[in-house]
Amino acid sequence: MYYHEYETEPREKRLKRKWKAVKEVLLEAEESSGEFQTRLKELGANARDFKGFADYSKIPPLRKKDIIAWQAEHGIGWFLNCEPGQLGRIYQSPGPIFDPEGTEPDYWAWSEGFFAAGFRPDDLVQMTFSYHMTPAGLMFEEPLRDIGCATIPAGPGNTAKQIEFMTQLPVNGFVGMASYLKVIGDRAIAAGYDLQNDFKLEKAYVAAEPLPEGLRQEVEDMFGLTMRQGYGTADVGCIAYECMHLGGMHLSNFRHVEICDPATGLPLPDGETGEVIVTPFFKDYPLVRLATGDLSAIDATMCECGRTARKLTGWKGRADDTAKVKGQFIYPSQACNVLQKYPQVTSWQIRIKNPEGRDLLVILLETSEEVDTGQFAVDFQEIMKLKPIVEIVAPGTIPQCAPKLVDERTYE
Repeated sequence: MYYHEYETEPREKRLKRKWKAVKEVLLEAEESSGEFQTRLKELGANARDFKGFADYSKIPPLRKKDIIAWQAEHGIGWFLNCEPGQLGRIYQSPGPIFDPEGTEPDYWAWSEGFFAAGFRPDDLVQMTFSYHMTPAGLMFEEPLRDIGCATIPAGPGNTAKQIEFMTQLPVNGFVGMASYLKVIGDRAIAAGYDLQNDFKLEKAYVAAEPLPEGLRQEVEDMFGLTMRQGYGTADVGCIAYECMHLGGMHLSNFRHVEICDPATGLPLPDGETGEVIVTPFFKDYPLVRLATGDLSAIDATMCECGRTARKLTGWKGRADDTAKVKGQFIYPSQACNVLQKYPQVTSWQIRIKNPEGRDLLVILLETSEEVDTGQFAVDFQEIMKLKPIVEIVAPGTIPQCAPKLVDERTYE
């Protein structure tokens, strides 16, 4: 079964349909987006110069750091074809970056991904993504409601309450991060619960972090459920999703996705690793060739499920100086705002680790005098949305010219 007829359309037909949608975005962006008008001017072109995807790929990618700078300089209206008050919602993600949401149905395009993962009408789904400021909670809830599911807006954290919901209500679906579902399972076992008898979970949809196969298998075995993952961003929503046959993530039917050379922005052949660049079919907030900073590759083989969309082969790292931890991007430039409060810090570095598959954010500080590490952690969390482990290290521990962010995580 499929959620939408587009899922099985011939690839050539899909390509023509997507070019038509992209062309409409280009024309709208040329008319209303100050950001895209600036890019066109620098390129010495207009929207009608692009006759197909070969021409289209010559448009320089749009990077999040530029969105952050331009939103601060020009305001959000510079990007829109409507007044901000005509949008559905406006969120804020770390950066900081504002994420507008339009009013059309299934705006973030997650419905086909949830359906492919086995979510059906009358499911009761516990939503553990945040509903506060960032888009994830509502972004994932609304497509579930479109399918016909009921949701529990649990949000993240408060694990004891999560367990209470799952054991006292007939919750058969989970949405959140795989690592957090494992935390729930471990805590429930420690409290004396039998996960496969006291819980009714049948399916889990996870996102916002890499999913090692070992973690997937462990959590599936713990609860006796099926886990599938989606891949997307707060800017564009769904980019790709897994089906029951695994082997990669089908590209969304409502975004144009390219794998490109991070240095040139030009598309790479199928199978080669490059940066994921996405154009959603938004017209109120046109984003043309948004560079995600994530690395992946395309698998063009046909899937046994019958869906004809090509697949991403999985997350293969970052192409820029950011990293995603527990669903939040970490920007070293934003961390500088915290460090400005602590002139006694002479050098610093963020390190990300994942012992036993659990992400840890560690910040090393070299100092000229004592620092209240507890208060520093609070100040860091207020701006970066994540609480770090703060370590004071000896002078000279952090090499000169060392990167401000080091991702030391390893995955199976």
